Amino acid sequence: MAMAALRREGRRFVVVSPNLLRSSLLPSEQEQVSLGVRSISTQIVRNRMKSVKNIQKITKAMKMVAASKLRAIQVRAENSRGLWQPFTALLGDTPSVDVKKNVIVTVSADKGLCGGINSTSVKISRALFKLNSGAEKESKYVVLGEKAKAQLIRDSKQHIDLTMTELQKNFLNYTQVSALADEILKNVEYDALRIVFNKFQSVVSFLPTTATIFSPEIVERESEAGKLGDLDLYEVEGGETKSEILQNLTEFQFSCVMFNAVLENACSEQGARMSAMDSSSRNAGEMLDRLTLTYNRTRQASITTELTEIISGASALEG
Repeated sequence: MAMAALRREGRRFVVVSPNLLRSSLLPSEQEQVSLGVRSISTQIVRNRMKSVKNIQKITKAMKMVAASKLRAIQVRAENSRGLWQPFTALLGDTPSVDVKKNVIVTVSADKGLCGGINSTSVKISRALFKLNSGAEKESKYVVLGEKAKAQLIRDSKQHIDLTMTELQKNFLNYTQVSALADEILKNVEYDALRIVFNKFQSVVSFLPTTATIFSPEIVERESEAGKLGDLDLYEVEGGETKSEILQNLTEFQFSCVMFNAVLENACSEQGARMSAMDSSSRNAGEMLDRLTLTYNRTRQASITTELTEIISGASALEG
C-alpha cells in the first residue's frame, strides 16, 4: 500500500535495508528491559498469589483440626471441674495467705499459633514470682509446656526446679496427671503451690486463673486461725491422725486441680488456635483479593503498552 502511494505521487522509491527495517520493528534495548521487568513483576505476583492460596488452605485445615480436638476435650474439662470444687468448699482458696516457700506451677502449651495464652500465663507467673519474693521468702518455678519453658528460661533459669513437656502427646487422663503431680511433690519443697493456667470460657474467650494449694502444715495453722475451713466440724473415721489426713487430702487436692488445669488450658489452647487460624484465613483472603487486583492491573498495563507499540510500529511503516 505504501509503495503504490509513492508511485502515484511520482516519488523515487528508496530500498530500505533489512537490518534497518528489523531495528525499526524490534524495541530498543531499554524497551526490552522494561518489557522484561513487566513480565517478571507479573510472574512474581502470580507466585505470591499461589503461596497465599496454599497458606490459606493450611490455616483452614488447622482450624478444622483444632475444632475437632476442642469438642473432644471440652466435655472432659467441664466434668473435671467437679473434682476440685469440693476442696474449695472445704479448705477455701485464699491466695493472700503469707508463706515463705512458694512454688509457681505454670501450665502452657507445647505448640504455638494459638494467640496469647502462653504469654499470658508467663506474665502472671512472673508477677506472682515478684509478689512472693523477698528477704525471707523463696519462690521457684515448675514449668509445664515447651512455650512457657522457652520464655522463662531466658531470665529465670536459676529459679526453675522442674520442667515437663509433651503433656498432650498422649491422651490425657487422671492417672497420667496424678503421676505427674506425685513427681512434682517429690522434687519440690513448698508451703504453697500456685497453679497458673487459662480457664476455658468460650472459643474466643479464656480467663487466666491461679489456684492455690497449701501444705498440710499451713492448712492446719490457718484452719486454727480461722482463715480456712474449720476441719474440726467433720468426723474422721479410721485410725489416721489429723496430720496424715491433711497430707493425703493435700496430695489428692493437688492432683485434682492439676487435672482440671491441664484440661482447661488444653481447651483454651484449641479455642485460641481456632480463632487465630480463622483470622489468618480471612487475612489471606483479603491479601489474595489485593494481589488479584494488582495482577490484573499489571497485566492490563502490559497488554496496553504492547498494543501501543504495535500500532506505533505499523504507523511508522506506513508513514
